[in-house]
Amino acid sequence: MLSETKKPMKKSGRHILKLASFLIKRTLSNVKRMQGERLMEEVAIIGGLIGVQFMAAGNAVLMSFVMSLGLKSLTIVTFMSPATSLLLSPLAFYSERSLWPKKFSSKLILRLILLSLGGTTFQVLMLKGMNLTSPAMGTAMPNVAPGLIFIIAWIFRLEKVNIKSTYSRVKIMGTMLCVVGAFAMSIMQSMSTNAAKQDATLVHYISDPTAHDAVFDKQKILGCIYLLLAISLLSSSLVLQAFIFRDFPAPISMCVITSFLGTFITAAFQFIEDHEIKTGLDVFSARNLIMYFLLEGAVNGVCISFSSWAIKKKGPVLVSMFSPIGTVCSAIFSVVTIGVTISVGSYGGMFIMFTGLYLFLWAKGKEEDIEGSGGKQGEHDIEKPLLE
Repeated sequence: MLSETKKPMKKSGRHILKLASFLIKRTLSNVKRMQGERLMEEVAIIGGLIGVQFMAAGNAVLMSFVMSLGLKSLTIVTFMSPATSLLLSPLAFYSERSLWPKKFSSKLILRLILLSLGGTTFQVLMLKGMNLTSPAMGTAMPNVAPGLIFIIAWIFRLEKVNIKSTYSRVKIMGTMLCVVGAFAMSIMQSMSTNAAKQDATLVHYISDPTAHDAVFDKQKILGCIYLLLAISLLSSSLVLQAFIFRDFPAPISMCVITSFLGTFITAAFQFIEDHEIKTGLDVFSARNLIMYFLLEGAVNGVCISFSSWAIKKKGPVLVSMFSPIGTVCSAIFSVVTIGVTISVGSYGGMFIMFTGLYLFLWAKGKEEDIEGSGGKQGEHDIEKPLLE
């Protein structure tokens, strides 16, 4: 009788062990799969943001060339915005319909209008500043964005910082190194490429001390002011996007809406400034203008949509950390197109910049690992995801 009762107990024990073994294997396979998906997402975000900077730097050179031929910056933004909205609308409808809110609150509408206003004003100021300075200066000035965005995100608690945490200190140090390295590269490259021009200007100034404009170029100073204002707007807009994603987690759709609104905002700016809406037909043919604006709309849409998706996934600070790469891209394009040589000092600045970027990414990854393993916020600096 006793032996008969032991047999079913042994069988049930074997079943429990098999079930436990199956659950353990299934859990381990799910963990490995999730780690693989996370790794692929990390690679996609980092590779994509580098690609965005390459596209933006090349586009800056093209825009500067087109503006040098007489096309107005407001005209470019006015007709580029509807092209972006038109090209991305089918993709947004097909892939993000399920993410649209059932009802747009007045707060969300106001934020979208402010984001559109900030985005279009940023583009206009950026193009005006680049037209008065150079494409290199246009790609160098955004190097202050990581520092500004880090401070703004810290203030609004999108980037949590605990000075006692090692990883938070590494993030701060990485941000500072990235900004310093990018500025050092920009200054050293500018000094190497403009040395002859500066020597001639200095000789002219010594021979004629009254020629203040030879040293202080008012147009370039005004261009730098435009660029600084543009970067301040860019920093605020990136942080604003992080808040919008809580109610409207659809980056492509957001780009479509803000580009559509930006068309009317920029057209209004142009009408106030020039008392007319200039089409650029006095500079290029209609066919060339359509092709150019479609190209600009596609590039602008890809860059904004991917950056917005990266902000949704990782927050505004990490995305801004890649903006100094645009300076490297600009230097590479200068070498390829006009044969400019990269100085040793520029290589040093590049090394410092990428060191800072690596430190920031390393600290960010460590914080996410701690968060994933259930670390306590009081012990470590943990950044919560923007969307829960």
